[in-house]
Amino acid sequence: MPVNRLERVNALLKRVIGEAVFRVMQTDDVSPGLITVTGVTCGKDLRNATVHVSVFGDEALQKRALGHLVHHEREFQQVVNREVRLKFTPQLRFVLDHSLEKGDETLAIINQLEANGQA
Repeated sequence: MPVNRLERVNALLKRVIGEAVFRVMQTDDVSPGLITVTGVTCGKDLRNATVHVSVFGDEALQKRALGHLVHHEREFQQVVNREVRLKFTPQLRFVLDHSLEKGDETLAIINQLEANGQA
């Protein structure tokens, strides 16, 4: 399968799952507004997909949100099956993505260095 198609499938799954977070997790005690789908990595055979999510909050909230996402995996699978036309519906696996936090830390360091240079 060409890489181009795999990238398009990853982008499509990211969009569909990102939109589904608000519908699926409306009644949970974790606000869906705190969860961001940062990317999806689908296997070449399209049978498995790793969904990378970032959760705004402390580590306890991140673990709780990931638990809720894992709890609703079946519902996310059904949404993907309904909205995406593929031969196989990929088995979803949710993992925390800490890249946004690391980016925020880097920006904070840069801002601190700039402030110290101007003072």
